[in-house]
Amino acid sequence: MSDFDLPQPPETGATDQENKAAQTAVESQQPQSQPQQAAPPRVTLQIDDSKVTASYANFCRVTGTPEEVIIDFGLNPQPIGIPSQPIVVSQRIVMNFYTAKRMLHALQLTIQRHEATFGVLETDIQKRVRTMPTASPRPNQ
Repeated sequence: MSDFDLPQPPETGATDQENKAAQTAVESQQPQSQPQQAAPPRVTLQIDDSKVTASYANFCRVTGTPEEVIIDFGLNPQPIGIPSQPIVVSQRIVMNFYTAKRMLHALQLTIQRHEATFGVLETDIQKRVRTMPTASPRPNQ
């Protein structure tokens, strides 16, 4: 079991950015003599990951419906160039747009932290591929 501390969700169902914007707007209208509101209480969320299965993917396809986001994950056996074999999709995640937006935010924060530590991730593989220098003939000794 893993424990994560999450902020108590707002009762209005608004996003964190909307709540911050609303709070800023309210604070700017209030006289400065009033104390600021305390942060919402943190809730401990227990997660049982004992039955999780892990798989690797180097390909994903995102599609959707008006109500749901569908993300397919698979393994591209030829990641450089146009694949000559079909890409086998092995996992499909279907979620609502609210969960997808929360996942987007979590992924953005994770990538920002990674890039701050290790440098910018270049997603264009052509810019990442290094060409091997050609061997020049040795002069006769």
